[in-house]
Amino acid sequence: MSVLESIVGMDQSLQKTIFGEFDVYLKKIERTLHVTVISRENELKLIGTEVSVARAKAVLDELATLARRGNDITEQSVDYALALSMEDQVARMEELDSDIICRTINGKPVKPKTMGQKKYIDSIRRRMITFGIGPAGTGKTYLAMAMAISAFKAGDVERIILTRPAIEAGEKLGFLPGDLQSKVDPYLRPLYDALYQIMGAESFLQNSEKGLIEVAPLAYMRGRTLDNAYIILDEAQNTTPAQMKMVLTRIGFGSKVIITGDMTQKDLPFGTVSGLEMASKVLGDIDEIGFMYFTNEDVVRHPLVQKIVKAYEEYEQKDRRPKRD
Repeated sequence: MSVLESIVGMDQSLQKTIFGEFDVYLKKIERTLHVTVISRENELKLIGTEVSVARAKAVLDELATLARRGNDITEQSVDYALALSMEDQVARMEELDSDIICRTINGKPVKPKTMGQKKYIDSIRRRMITFGIGPAGTGKTYLAMAMAISAFKAGDVERIILTRPAIEAGEKLGFLPGDLQSKVDPYLRPLYDALYQIMGAESFLQNSEKGLIEVAPLAYMRGRTLDNAYIILDEAQNTTPAQMKMVLTRIGFGSKVIITGDMTQKDLPFGTVSGLEMASKVLGDIDEIGFMYFTNEDVVRHPLVQKIVKAYEEYEQKDRRPKRD
């Protein structure tokens, strides 16, 4: 197989950003794509096969574009660019970067970071109900919150309702100190955290006092009809089929629902069927309902989390294989 050389122009300041500390990102690109990259002032020489050089050039160009747009280049950015290059889709990273949902209280843009997240956001925009199912760290809840707050600020909905089942994960609610609200607040803390980061504590408290933003345990949803609302049901793997049906039948006119969960982290009593699992089987053929299944490739936390999720997925697949006599 013939080896070729290609020259790519790149400012030295960009090289420093993209290559990472001690060139750790550059070494990963070289190792993964089997290329050699030589830096010469404002130029890069790429050496390798035609395919490997083309992929390396695409990865470097895309990372340079992200850096010019003010993005921090992280290990996750590099890993995802490399993964897309294997499918010759690396140019789609710019599509992700340009899809800004909203900005946090500190002005940081909230946007999808993987194609899985992009499909999830597109489904939420198009459909009345969207299920986001997958492992921790894939941004299911955070992106749902961003979409809800964006719609609320734009006046597309009159209120936001956030809920999750208060299922004990090894502890009993009765063992916790305080009144009912203080007992259930720990279960709702991830929702509060996202609200504070995107909307700001002061704005959240003002809208909460007016009843425009509600964070409540799932049991509080019974008997209500929710019109012109953005409803997010988090940790849905811990719902029973009856609870899931109850939530889905609360939907009124002008409302949108996002349901998130991770089937590998159920806290239901042994033998209890998950409402999320049943819903994916019962509602899968309804066009107005979208199901987005995330994988370890969509994990946007620390790279180690992605490796942990992948290891568990591989172990569980191996464990499900039929055993020979």
